[in-house]
Amino acid sequence: MKVAFVGKGGSGKTTLAALFARHLAELGRPVLAIDADINQHLAAALGGPEGAAAAITPLGEHLPEIKNYLRGDNPRIGSATEMVKTTPPGTGSRLLRVAQENPIYASCVRAVGGVRLAVTGEFTAEDLGVACYHSKVGAVELLLNHLVDGRGEYVVVDMTAGADSFASGLFTRFDRTFLICEPTVRSVGVYRQYAGYARDYGVALSVVGNKVEDATDVEFLREHVGEDLLTWVSRSAYVRRAERGTVRPLTELEAANQAVLQQLTDAVDRTVQDWESFTRWAHEFHRRNAAAWANERVGADLATQIDPDFRMGRQTLDMPAAVTA
Repeated sequence: MKVAFVGKGGSGKTTLAALFARHLAELGRPVLAIDADINQHLAAALGGPEGAAAAITPLGEHLPEIKNYLRGDNPRIGSATEMVKTTPPGTGSRLLRVAQENPIYASCVRAVGGVRLAVTGEFTAEDLGVACYHSKVGAVELLLNHLVDGRGEYVVVDMTAGADSFASGLFTRFDRTFLICEPTVRSVGVYRQYAGYARDYGVALSVVGNKVEDATDVEFLREHVGEDLLTWVSRSAYVRRAERGTVRPLTELEAANQAVLQQLTDAVDRTVQDWESFTRWAHEFHRRNAAAWANERVGADLATQIDPDFRMGRQTLDMPAAVTA
């Protein structure tokens, strides 16, 4: 199951993404965490030492190798240079599982705080003024397009703040999206913007209240979020210590907040994977990107990369949960 954590900057989405990923890992579930935020803080939130994120090779630095590996012997893709972030898989493409050995994971995934983590990488001095952040997360979109995840295995993605992910098709790549919302007008504003966009694309969206102090905070969220409110996290001494660099075992997290992590797990496990929708939107956003910029950049009609007979959902029955490259 592919799970996104989104929300206003400072809402606590990275902290909750880390807690959720650690919770899954402690349950013994296969989990892969991806830091797709422009501010790379997920490694620290997982309990990694200072500089842990910088020690992981960013996915973008291996983008040519990633493209070549995923392309496999797909006859619709002449070379890796013809692949863009929205290129969908087809017959002959190599697919990924959450837990497996492959060259991409060997190069770009490392264990941090008991969780396997990949990162997009931060902006560099060379990027400033010339690069869009979506060039960084393009590798994430490409991976998710080629990822065959079954029930009981999870990809947890810490997304960039606000509604910025709607600038690409990345927001349609998830089975469940958790929007972290503080009981404030600004945070609710981000929810309304995100929910407004998501509604048109059938995004499965749940709101998780955060930094809740009392019943009035809960009532505020219920008033403005309504039935989208799944649960809420109370003010936490455990989280405050973690934000100061002391990440303790999850057994020390307050019991009520531990229960919230299980609620999130249950919500994801109840989600039905809609592979038809996943495929349909993958094809739609690939057509849009091909027409808008990719055809001109590559010098070919990339819409022909779409394999109308290939469906990702069929692969879950054929591909073992753990395979080697």
